[in-house]
Amino acid sequence: MLQLSSIERRELRARAHNLNPVVSIAENGLTEAVLKEIDVNLTAHELIKIRVYGDSRENRLAYLEQICTELGAAAVQHIGKLLIVYRPAPAGSAAAKAAKPAPARRPAAAPRKSKRAFQG
Repeated sequence: MLQLSSIERRELRARAHNLNPVVSIAENGLTEAVLKEIDVNLTAHELIKIRVYGDSRENRLAYLEQICTELGAAAVQHIGKLLIVYRPAPAGSAAAKAAKPAPARRPAAAPRKSKRAFQG
């Protein structure tokens, strides 16, 4: 299972905010077919949301742990019935080329003084 720092986790949560779930886990649970689909989507996108249909919190936590363990991924967030999972793409893949680092933030500039004098 991949481990993330709190800063990495925060940045990934922000990136995942606008994502829609790409995989659903329904009444049959976490089958091999569902795991394969999660693996395919992690390879393609690195960061995905998974929707779990079911009311058992314990099952959702078990699914998240199983996904991360079997696929070498990291749990970013578990909120309600959504699981957010991250796995870095291999170096030569399209997802790695498409992933752009966030631009460095500059400090806020001081307010500019007006060139025109106040005429009141």
